[in-house]
Parts: sequence; C-alpha cells; structure tokens
Amino acid sequence: MLRHGIVNVDIVGVRKACEDALTEGISPLKAINDGLLEGMYVVGEKFQAGEYFLTELIAAGAAMEEGLKILEPHLQKCEMRNTGKIVLGTVEGDLHSIGKDIVQMLLRTTGFEVIDLGVDVPAQKFVEAVRTQKPAILGMSALITTTMPEMGKVIRRLQEAGLKRRVKAIVGGAPLSKEYAETIGADAYSPDAVTGVEMCRLWVKQGDCQ
Repeated sequence: MLRHGIVNVDIVGVRKACEDALTEGISPLKAINDGLLEGMYVVGEKFQAGEYFLTELIAAGAAMEEGLKILEPHLQKCEMRNTGKIVLGTVEGDLHSIGKDIVQMLLRTTGFEVIDLGVDVPAQKFVEAVRTQKPAILGMSALITTTMPEMGKVIRRLQEAGLKRRVKAIVGGAPLSKEYAETIGADAYSPDAVTGVEMCRLWVKQGDCQ
C-alpha cells in the first residue's frame, strides 16, 4: 500500500499506510525501503518515460516526505538511513533554483544528507563547503549559458586546493551537455533530476565516492 500510495500521489493514503505498517509491527526501515523508496523509483521511471510530469514528481516527493515524518521517529539509530552527503548549489551569476530544489528533494527522500548552498554561489564558497563539510558528491546547477564557465572555475579551484580527488562532481542545467561536463573536468552530467539522483546513488553503492 505504501508503494501504491506514492505511485498514485496519495498523501492521505501514504500517511495511513505508514501508520498501519507501524501498528502491524512492520519494521520502519522495511517500510521506507520496500514501500516509500520503491514507490519513488517507479515515479522516477514514469517521469523519464514521459508518463508523469513535473507536477506529479514534486507531489510524489511531498507524499514521501509525509511518510518519512511518521516512520523516521521509530527508526533505531543503527537503522537511520544515510546514503551519503552531497553539497548542492547554483553557480555565481545564476538565480535559478527550481531544478536544484527538485534534485535536493529527491536526494533527501532517498537518504542523502544535503547541504544546500542556495543560488548565485561563488566558486570559493563551493570550495570551502567541500573542505569543511567533506561531502562525497558536489552538485552544481546552471540555467544561463553565460554562467556555465563558473562550473569550470569551481573545479579548477578544487584542484588547486587539492580537494577534487575527495569529491565527485556532477553538473546539470538546460544549456549543458555531457561533452561540456567532460571539458571542465566534471565527473558526470545529468540531463534531469531523476537521472542525477540515480547517478549519485550508483556512485555511493559502488564505493566510487571517498
């Protein structure tokens, strides 16, 4: 029922299914992994296939967040989900946040600890966040063509500081491409939020992140 509630974007149904799972003695971790997360994976697949649109993607994420509010207080400390830590931000000169915010939501619902630096983030702020927060992954967004070079500047600054080897860098945004990501030294380019989150999950799962 949990998975069904997420896929059908039924917030009330998700809340009830979470409460029922606890009443029936189902492990909160099992309910999260086999119910909420599985449902979000299906939603992601439907979004990529064009069956669901941005509205459904955001609403499904909101439904999962409601479910997590009910289940997480019942998790034992050893069960707490911690997929990894990621620093996110929109580069300097760019005030767009919608793409970054969707990625942030999906990352959090799949267990990542997200440090969101916001928009119009200077290169040095990214570098300092990598230095102090020690994330496994750095995500950068740019929606304006003229701000794309800022991504390359961040990666150069990380290299100069000896920090690039510690972190995987993923970039996204409408004007970008896989080829551009390669030219600036990024580890990956994400064409959409769902693909980006899957890449991050795969890196952590494979142990590619330090």
